[in-house]
Amino acid sequence: MILKNKVAIITGASSGIGKATAELFVKEGAMLVLSDINEKDGKALQEKLNKVEKKVVFLKADVGQEEDHIKLVNLALSEFGKLDIAVNNAGIGGPQAKTGNYPTDGWLNVININLNGVFYGMKHQIQAMQKNGKGSIVNISSILGSVGTQQSPAYVTAKHGMNGLTKAAALEHAEDLIRVNSVGPGYIKTPLLDNNLDEATLEMLKKMHALQRLGKSEEVAELILWLASDKASFVTGSYHPVDGGYLAQ
Repeated sequence: MILKNKVAIITGASSGIGKATAELFVKEGAMLVLSDINEKDGKALQEKLNKVEKKVVFLKADVGQEEDHIKLVNLALSEFGKLDIAVNNAGIGGPQAKTGNYPTDGWLNVININLNGVFYGMKHQIQAMQKNGKGSIVNISSILGSVGTQQSPAYVTAKHGMNGLTKAAALEHAEDLIRVNSVGPGYIKTPLLDNNLDEATLEMLKKMHALQRLGKSEEVAELILWLASDKASFVTGSYHPVDGGYLAQ
């Protein structure tokens, strides 16, 4: 149980990578503050994880609102007395269009949730971790934080920005013993993907990975767990793809 007695915040925890990470963290001994805009599924996950031991709380939160991050950090402190780990996972895909035709409201929404939301979270998570004397933050980026793709300019921009923010914060807060890293999943079989892409597109995406398949949320969660834990004690300011060989080609 490599996260025994650790307290973690996980955003976007109701499904996909966030849910898999929450399930793995509890198995490894962590106490959790979960958030999502999907309150129904978030509370269902809370109930499921609390069947063995009551150490998971859920708060409906919009990561694009700074005050919601303050509430999440305060909940961690009031329920568990500290904050050791934060996984900034919540995000959206946004509209599909070329830059010259991209809707401005869609751009602003994607940037606010996928980039501003990570900044808001880190700002308040770091302050709590400073009081604790150490901590680990894992930001969930994407392969599109390293390369581009067509018709998703806002998403690509936000994920590239997140990786830059991760590096800056890691340098600034190394003296506080707060490690900050980002994870770059390839195309992972999650509701975000299933709800937005047809079967033909999904088959095409599989072939873009060296392993010729989509990833699983559980596979990403294993990397997040390692980065969050003390096993990664000399790892900070870095970007870690988990992409089935997508970026190697």
